[in-house]
Amino acid sequence: MPAPTGPQADLPSSRIRLADTPDPVGPVAALPDLALFDFDGTITTRETFPDLLVAATPRWRRIVGRVLLAPIVIAYRLGLLSGIRTRAALVRYAFSGLPAAHVAAAGAMLAATRLPALVRPRMQARIDWHRARGDTVVVVSGNLDLMLAPWCAAQGVALLCSTLEQVDGRLTGRYAGAQCAGDEKAKRVHAAYPREAFAQVYAYGDTDEDLALLRIADHVIWRGAPWATTT
Repeated sequence: MPAPTGPQADLPSSRIRLADTPDPVGPVAALPDLALFDFDGTITTRETFPDLLVAATPRWRRIVGRVLLAPIVIAYRLGLLSGIRTRAALVRYAFSGLPAAHVAAAGAMLAATRLPALVRPRMQARIDWHRARGDTVVVVSGNLDLMLAPWCAAQGVALLCSTLEQVDGRLTGRYAGAQCAGDEKAKRVHAAYPREAFAQVYAYGDTDEDLALLRIADHVIWRGAPWATTT
């Protein structure tokens, strides 16, 4: 595979190969490895944030929102508006004033019924491979804990992700702190998982929002394949 170019060119080379069947579990190292997975588009075949918007937003808001939010969605698809700003606008419109328990119930339903069918078999195999080796596996995502937390709990993996602000049990339509995207992904990993506690770091991503996460890894996997392999 040729070396990457563009904004990804300074990423470290990977020394693993992804195969249809994961490599056999090797000897346990003195320190565990750390495996960091982006969720949408990396673990899954597509973005899942829209699923939560549809499942949790009242019907009348969805109908009106198709018109009100159309310019924002079009600008995002044309690359004129960042994912961070787009998600902030959608969350503010869709979830403002809703009971947090209502959105959490929708997220749990999707985690149990929708997400399993969207998981890439190869990425599920990699998660299972890391867990079998005793690695610390963490999903690092800009998506919301209201949907990802139940899925990660079922998988037995940790989660760093975006959360929504609540007041008296209702969502304000704002994020609680920064969205877990871009540089924030690496920042949260550094805070929660000190590098010296791990032998090696693996990172899996698929968009520019993952680049800061990939740059802290020893083994970089982009859209299902390593940047380069060594034999």
